[in-house]
Amino acid sequence: MTDLASMIAAKKVSPVEVVQAHLERIAKIDGKLKSYITVMADSALAAAKAAEAAVTAAGTLGPLHGVPIGLKDLYCTKGVKTTGGSKILADWVPDEDATVVTRLAAAGGIVLGKLNMHEFAYGPEGLNQHYGSPWNPWDVATHRICGGSSSGSGAAVAAGICPGALGSDTGGSIRIPASLCGLSGLTPTYGRVSRTGVLPLAWSMDHVGPMCRSAADCGLMLGAMSGYDPRDPTTSVLPVPDYMAALTGQVKGLRVGLLRSFFLEGAAPAQRAAVEAAAKTLEGLGATLSEVDIKTVSVAPGASHAVLAPEAYAYHEEWLKTRAADYGEDVRQRLRVGAFVTGAEYLKGQRLRVLLRDEVDAALAKLDVLLAPTTPIEAQPVGQNEARIGSETFPVRASLIRFTRPFNLSGHPAASIPCGFTEGGLPMGLHIIGRPFDEATVLRVADAYQRVTDWHTRRAPLAG
Repeated sequence: MTDLASMIAAKKVSPVEVVQAHLERIAKIDGKLKSYITVMADSALAAAKAAEAAVTAAGTLGPLHGVPIGLKDLYCTKGVKTTGGSKILADWVPDEDATVVTRLAAAGGIVLGKLNMHEFAYGPEGLNQHYGSPWNPWDVATHRICGGSSSGSGAAVAAGICPGALGSDTGGSIRIPASLCGLSGLTPTYGRVSRTGVLPLAWSMDHVGPMCRSAADCGLMLGAMSGYDPRDPTTSVLPVPDYMAALTGQVKGLRVGLLRSFFLEGAAPAQRAAVEAAAKTLEGLGATLSEVDIKTVSVAPGASHAVLAPEAYAYHEEWLKTRAADYGEDVRQRLRVGAFVTGAEYLKGQRLRVLLRDEVDAALAKLDVLLAPTTPIEAQPVGQNEARIGSETFPVRASLIRFTRPFNLSGHPAASIPCGFTEGGLPMGLHIIGRPFDEATVLRVADAYQRVTDWHTRRAPLAG
């Protein structure tokens, strides 16, 4: 995205040519990928022509001028259906854009279309029985999961049919597909980005963020869409820093904490080795490395369920009573469970998340970032419900969210960037967690790592 923006501004490439090239690639390969639910070809080309005219007129250009983007299909788009990956909203057409969509368009971004997802964002595998389950571009022969719930965003960016996309993250839904699809994805601090016009899963845990090729691309998108929104009372009034200026390539003196207990010790050998090697790379760049333990991470599964399940049920209660058969089986059952969480259990969950947040804050008072694997496993074949981690077998769904959901509970900013590949050629992700509202340091560390490695530049077989 950073390259495209520079090339467009320098008149080396036309926005119309860029959009046409992406639309042609979508038509060519998305029949297999199933990453898009709605392709907005006409409006994208019209926006590209307007962007080209602005370049020709030598006017002021936004940071994303002429650059195509994709939207997970839970972002409201005026006059364009927003399905939430569901049958229930299959024909729903909002009458206004989500705040972040307005902001990205104001920065010059051109929306190519609406991207597939796990129905109503409630699943870490990224499956969808209504619109087809997206195909992970890193395996041509085997239909593997992309990770969810932002599976279409992961597939589209990894396959080169969208330079950057919006995902959403309630338990890992940006970072899981980023890890499994070999992308850079950022879950900002809770409150950094407006959620007005975004279909909710759980109000107190939802985050909005970018999924891109590189950390620099994530910084470019994040800067354009962050900041206070009077229509979203959870957004912060803190000023938005210049994320691109933070990308100095320097990490000398930064204090990096390696999360071994629970995180590294709970990952498969390949993921563990890749993260340890990434930590050594940062140490070689001048960062100081130490190990740290977050003991209250053990409360994350119970606390997450106690908070997320009833919040999700509250949003879906009426539809569950009147249109239950229109949900996919897995999502319907998960939503119904939320009806049986008591008020006392919900409050206990909220109290437990404060304990977790306080311990993460305490660790980051002495450190600048924390490192861990993003997921303990690589992308599994669609339909495979168990995965091996070392000598043991674990459920795929629980494994995917094991390392990510603690930081949705705590609200800290966290990124996933590529840090290697398994013997089978599947991507693995490095999880970088930072202080509240310090996305700049998270991106700085990610970018510095990407300047001396090439994992993020490799292309999936289905992108060829």
